[in-house]
Parts: sequence; C-alpha cells; structure tokens
Amino acid sequence: MERLRVQGITEPSVLAAINEVPRHIFVDEAMAQRAYEDTSLPIGFNQTLSQPFIVALMTQILLEVKPRVVLEVGTGSGYQTAVLSKFCDQLYSVERISDLVKKARQRLRTLSIDNATIYHSDGFEGLERHAPYDGILVTAAPKEIPQVLLDQLADGGRIVAPVGLDLNQDLKIIDKSENGLVERNVEKVRFVPLVSGKT
Repeated sequence: MERLRVQGITEPSVLAAINEVPRHIFVDEAMAQRAYEDTSLPIGFNQTLSQPFIVALMTQILLEVKPRVVLEVGTGSGYQTAVLSKFCDQLYSVERISDLVKKARQRLRTLSIDNATIYHSDGFEGLERHAPYDGILVTAAPKEIPQVLLDQLADGGRIVAPVGLDLNQDLKIIDKSENGLVERNVEKVRFVPLVSGKT
C-alpha cells in the first residue's frame, strides 16, 4: 500500500479496498503468482487486468463526486468492478465478451458482492435502462467519448475514461453540469481499445 501512497493514492478507503479485494482470483491460476505486482496482466481475449495503481486512481477520481449509481464500461475480469462496488449503492457493468461476463459474475458471487450487476452488452451503447448515472468509469480506450455515455450521465456526474489511440491516450475526467461539460486530462495511460459489438 505504501507504493500506492507514494504514487498519489491518498484516499484511505480506496487503499483499504485495494488491500481487501483478492486480486489473484481475477486472473487464471497460471498468473496467480504475479497477481500482486503493480502491473497489468493478460486475462485472455486480448484483454488485460489493469495494474492496481490505475484501478485505485480511477476509483479515487470517481469518488470525488460521491456517486450512488455507477456504470462501468468494460467489466473484463471483474476486478475494477469488485473494488468500485464498495463505494456505490448500485453498480452496473457492461462487457462485450460473453466468456468474460460468465467468469466475472462467478468471481463476484464468490466475494458475495450483491450490488453489482453485469450485462453482456456493447459498451458503445452504454446502458440506457438504468440511466442516468452519477458516475461512469470506462476501462478501455475509445477514440473519443461516445455521445451516448454523455447522454446517460446525470447532471453533477462524472466520467473517468482513457481516451485516444494506441500510445497516445490520456486519462480524462469529464464533469457534467447544467452549464455543459468540463473536460480535463489527468495523465498519459495505455489501455486496450474500446471495441464495438459483442461476442
């Protein structure tokens, strides 16, 4: 945890959540010995499990708006889902790859997480049925933020997302108010691309 503090994770509840969620159950058994390294790890299907620092950073940024209802775009392994579920009343997550959906659902059941619901769906469509959202966290990088996500964000809400192509990605914060959108960059990042469709 000291490593995360040095990197700028200052919110005690986020540090506690990273410490409490067992990261090794979110990777295949062959990768379990590397689960607590501060690095991204492959989870199959050309997807990755983000490094703990990035998960903590995105969570800490989103918590600044105290979101009660959150949409996560890109469930992946379910690790970010598990961490984020500790800070909201209801978390909805969408994932385009059905095999990842099945695995993530099982992992959340194992951890008795009952306020997170995972849908097999295209992230570019968001999730209209539960909108608007106080917070939207995107875990793969679109070229630009899909308009549908901006439409599904509540006034006073925040999107945290990597945006850009390949090596030229920025972690962005987009805040929405009745006066419009305010966007700012946090730092350079590298995520897998956000892909449309589902499999």
